[in-house]
Amino acid sequence: MARLALIRRFLPPLALLCLALWWPAGPAAAAELVMFEAVGCPWCKQWNEEVGIGYDKSEEAKVLPLRRVDMKAPFPADLKHIGGIVYSPTFVVIDQGREIGRIQGYPGEENFWWMLDTLVQRLQRLQRSAIPVR
Repeated sequence: MARLALIRRFLPPLALLCLALWWPAGPAAAAELVMFEAVGCPWCKQWNEEVGIGYDKSEEAKVLPLRRVDMKAPFPADLKHIGGIVYSPTFVVIDQGREIGRIQGYPGEENFWWMLDTLVQRLQRLQRSAIPVR
């Protein structure tokens, strides 16, 4: 009898632990700004000089850390579902594997920050309205 009680008590947590270790990892939970760029792209160079040099110190970078991806190379596994990347640079806001929005091309420094601010606001609205999964 005592052995059966022990099995009933510890089997569910043990089963959950095994499931957690076995279950494949999902998309990253944190939001990010993915910059799809190409070597030799003059617009990428201009973005780097005007925005990129200080992006990591911006308030937007606290919400959307920058991740750079070479659009001519195979995409990382967690970004394979992102389609329609034609222009360089293309900036895609991703949260939990979902695309929230994008900026195609580089519209100049002022317009870039305005468009990015719009995407940050959209992300924050979606995050506030989301029901946490437990």
